Amino acid sequence: MQIIREFPSSHESQCVLALGNFDGVHLGHQRLLQSGLYQATQKGVELAVLLFEPHPLKLLFPERVMGFLTTQKEQIRLFSEMGVDRVYLMPFTKEMAETSPEGFVKDILVKLNVVHLVVGFNYSFGVFGKGTPEDLQRYGQEYGFEVSVLQPQTLNGKVISSTAIRKALLNGDMLVAKRLLGRTHSLCGIVVEGEKRGRQLGYPTANLKVFDDLLVPKRGVYAVWAEVEGQIVQGMMNIGMKPTFHEEYALTVEVHFFDFCGDIYGLELAVFCEEKIRDERKFSEIEQLKMQLERDALEVKRRLHGITSEHHQSLSAT
Repeated sequence: MQIIREFPSSHESQCVLALGNFDGVHLGHQRLLQSGLYQATQKGVELAVLLFEPHPLKLLFPERVMGFLTTQKEQIRLFSEMGVDRVYLMPFTKEMAETSPEGFVKDILVKLNVVHLVVGFNYSFGVFGKGTPEDLQRYGQEYGFEVSVLQPQTLNGKVISSTAIRKALLNGDMLVAKRLLGRTHSLCGIVVEGEKRGRQLGYPTANLKVFDDLLVPKRGVYAVWAEVEGQIVQGMMNIGMKPTFHEEYALTVEVHFFDFCGDIYGLELAVFCEEKIRDERKFSEIEQLKMQLERDALEVKRRLHGITSEHHQSLSAT
């Protein structure tokens, strides 16, 4: 898959273009990409996706907490798995934000040599998001490209959306998030040094500094797994503020991996969150916490039994 970071100076080869924010690359986004892939195959051209960097919301609302579901790196990996041929990562500037809907079409879509556009029903573009899918269809007739507008994708009668997935994660409902995403949600970051208190409790942890702008699920204990140094390892993750040891403390993400011992400081890690086991609690005595951790470990192993075997097989086959 080709990643293009500079706006083409001349006409590109023809493509079908999928437009959207694609935060989460959830089942609704996947359906849109599948539609684009079908159109590209029918027309004998490549399927492309257009993304902006930084994300338009970060430029327009720098004070806002973003709460994204996926990193750009994860988005690109998922695009590749779905058969996307090109990803345009176009710089988003204040000038770009002030572009009119027709200017967006003339200065971007036409130059990308788009023959067919695929967008969701609520896609907006141009200054103040004034442009609508209906506008794209009208401009398509004028500038010579077709437009497919996908209607809301639903699951069990509910619309699949990034907003619904964020709500599920903030409620700690990983199973709902998994159904809407079509895969297990992952939390990505860098392993950093912590207080090393887990070692004293008999449960050494990897402290995950979650990448900026990613949404962190509800505080509590989770059954998780990750690929660490080429092997799939199970573990339990705590998201919280260490109330047993501190009156006030920053939100931390700590993972204790079972049957793994190694120095992974500085490693970029994606932790896959299968289920939330319990809420965060404050314990009056350290021994109570230790006993609870033992119960947590047993429950996590029970919940993960069989779940990661398919990932072991997949890893072995690569």
